[in-house]
Amino acid sequence: MNNLFKTLKAKRKQLIIWLFEHSQRIYTNMFKNHKPWNITKSDLLKLPKPTFGRHLGEFLDKNNFQLIPKVERHDCYHVLCGYSTKVEDEIALQCLCYGNGKRSPYLYGAIILGVAILPDYYKYYHHSFKIGKEANAFHHFDYRMLMHVSISDFRAAIFPKHDPLNLKRIAA
Repeated sequence: MNNLFKTLKAKRKQLIIWLFEHSQRIYTNMFKNHKPWNITKSDLLKLPKPTFGRHLGEFLDKNNFQLIPKVERHDCYHVLCGYSTKVEDEIALQCLCYGNGKRSPYLYGAIILGVAILPDYYKYYHHSFKIGKEANAFHHFDYRMLMHVSISDFRAAIFPKHDPLNLKRIAA
């Protein structure tokens, strides 16, 4: 019985990954009209170690990613908030952003579908939402202009009550 639950959870996560992959291109083409940053992972990895940009480059390198044109900010949120790219962390990050005041059709869809398809992580999602509410607003920044900022100073300014890298993850 336990193996059945693990298999079903894996299938539900695969469904969410498929939805993310296919909806992202459509959403970007329909709703994102600004210009891409034209910054490469190599550019970021040349920045000094304590900078936000260097940490972004290392995050991209670790996950074998490149910045996705027009939605570069999303990976910045991962780096700032310390969330991985696991499905449940992607949804928890959206919950944190919602708690922080970010609003977008994609965010709503990710949260609604994520909670509906993976309700076993509800406590984790709710915890992330609360952290977002307690944090200083960060969703509106032009992150391209913050690449040379100290990541530790940036995190301390945004999360005065929490260290996002040491949060107790409440995952099922």
